[in-house]
Amino acid sequence: MYRFTTDEVDHERAHHQAVIQGADDLDIKRIGNLGELAFEQFCREYLPVEMWEWKNEEAIRRCNSESFSGYDFEVFGYTVDVKSSRDVSAFLPESLVEQDSDDDIVVMIWHRDNEDSLMLLGWERLETLKSKVKTEAEFSGNSPEKLDHLAARPMNELLDLGPNTAHMNQKPENPFSPGDRVVKAGDAEPSVGVVVEVLPPEQNTGTFGHEMDGEAVRVAFPSSLDEGPGAWRDYHPAILASYCDDQGIKLWTYKHENLAFAENPYVPGDQVIKTSHTDPDTAVVVETPDGSEDVTVAFFPNYEEIGVLPVGLADYCEDNDIKRYTYKHSEIEFVVRDNWDGWSRR
Repeated sequence: MYRFTTDEVDHERAHHQAVIQGADDLDIKRIGNLGELAFEQFCREYLPVEMWEWKNEEAIRRCNSESFSGYDFEVFGYTVDVKSSRDVSAFLPESLVEQDSDDDIVVMIWHRDNEDSLMLLGWERLETLKSKVKTEAEFSGNSPEKLDHLAARPMNELLDLGPNTAHMNQKPENPFSPGDRVVKAGDAEPSVGVVVEVLPPEQNTGTFGHEMDGEAVRVAFPSSLDEGPGAWRDYHPAILASYCDDQGIKLWTYKHENLAFAENPYVPGDQVIKTSHTDPDTAVVVETPDGSEDVTVAFFPNYEEIGVLPVGLADYCEDNDIKRYTYKHSEIEFVVRDNWDGWSRR
């Protein structure tokens, strides 16, 4: 068995996709999405990337409605459906066959009440489950009430369905997550970008006509995000991929080795506070020269009402004689956001 430990990005995407899908029961749909994320992580770490496909990958990663598919994954040519439940009786052979008898394989995943951990119990062929149900009905009579048979093969045995080239332990090394501020490594005066999504290794992304090995990172630049219709900083980082996809915001794709975390992550429009102040007022970044340690900020009584794109804040301050202050980037920090509308774990 394997345990999948969820994080905030997983939860926000799983829940927001359920909302976009228009699910009748958000809890059930969210849990189903988390189960698919758990099995996808198993595939990414242990199965050859060219021999499996996640049918709902873009729908969940970008929080879009799912395209109709009769199954969740295709692994070594077999159709795979993922079943997630808190109720272990859902994994009885008869229950599984009643829910879905058309796929080749079912993967069984149990989750905790607060959805912070999911256990990949195992997998089984549907033909085996059907045979078990038939045998139980014909020969076993009534099973003892205190002992039911849960048919499940260990997760590692899934590799036996593939070729001998299947290998273990190919854990991705990419360090970036949605919302991270990054720069292109090695640039003398790099521009700060925002990580929108990390593409899984099975999607070898073509960049300038070349195939990219491993995980690629897709980045949006704040100047493009600022031109969108929404206040992108108010969106949870997990939903940025959905926002950019919906609004057609241009994304740039890099090999993760070619990016580095930005030492000075601040860009015009960011709301910050000075850490040395006991009760700091919120300031707005108006200027950050590329490659500089300095950050220039201003204090606006009603920043949301001035109607100026962040790129024009410096000129706005100049034209309206608004005083500006310059600090080292190490002296300030982002205002902690408490207005994300996303779902939180119970």
